[in-house]
Amino acid sequence: MSLNLQQLRAFTTIVATGSLGRAATELHLTQPALSRTIKRLETDLGAPLFERHSKGMELTAFGQALLPHAMLLAREAEHAREEIDALRGLAKGTIKVGAVGAIASHVLPLAVDRVLTRWPNLRVEIIEGVWDRLAQGLMRHEIDLALSTVAPDTDDIVAVPDCHWEDDSYVVARCDHPLRKRKTITLADTLEERWAIPPRGTAPYAHMQSVFAAHGLGLPNIVVETRSVPVLKSMVARCGFLTWMPEPMYDVEAQARVMDTLPIATVRATRTLTAFRRRQGILPSPAAKLLDELRKLTAPD
Repeated sequence: MSLNLQQLRAFTTIVATGSLGRAATELHLTQPALSRTIKRLETDLGAPLFERHSKGMELTAFGQALLPHAMLLAREAEHAREEIDALRGLAKGTIKVGAVGAIASHVLPLAVDRVLTRWPNLRVEIIEGVWDRLAQGLMRHEIDLALSTVAPDTDDIVAVPDCHWEDDSYVVARCDHPLRKRKTITLADTLEERWAIPPRGTAPYAHMQSVFAAHGLGLPNIVVETRSVPVLKSMVARCGFLTWMPEPMYDVEAQARVMDTLPIATVRATRTLTAFRRRQGILPSPAAKLLDELRKLTAPD
């Protein structure tokens, strides 16, 4: 059996587009030429990879088995080219990274700026989201690094052991919120206020829930749940809601006196953040450059 990258790219493109016609257009091939390529691949493997339907192409069990290996081989070939370009001094390529909101708004921009200052030919693609979205992005090869709160390693995703740091989360309110008129504020005072937070099942929700539980309190009056950081900030700044947020995420708004930490002396919750990568395969050279800068930025003083 012999496989080549042209066949594998044809295979993965058909899977991604869902039809022979759309895949042929993306690959700049005719449909007959693409069909012959797939037929040769199926002949080499001795098994059908697709079931042809009027509405498109559907993977067989053999095709489903081949897909993760085909994606990995295609990415490794791309990584090899990027590595050769780097050695030739070209250093072209794309850094594909995902991050939770606090990192995307603070540490990541600093690291990206340092990388692009040294390697101006690189490009950067960033997605922002909670852990489930980032893990999905790693597995689909949409990103090569994910920056998030510490989570257990899996069969497919592992933490980078020497790249981790901490930040603190607080109750956040706009700077003219009525609670600020009180001489002292307790966490219990926030229970009846309107809250906007990321939804149940996300790390920020669980983090906030654990803080309230540690004070012997149930959940506050959560009336808005959203994964959108701009929406959360707008609900706080424009509508007077409270939220739970890591400090780096709102430092710009705090400096502008729009929203800031609500002064509750007993509430300060630290979390640990780290970088994650796929367990299998080589980390692409552009992503490795970003990881090096993250290590420098987050290294203990």
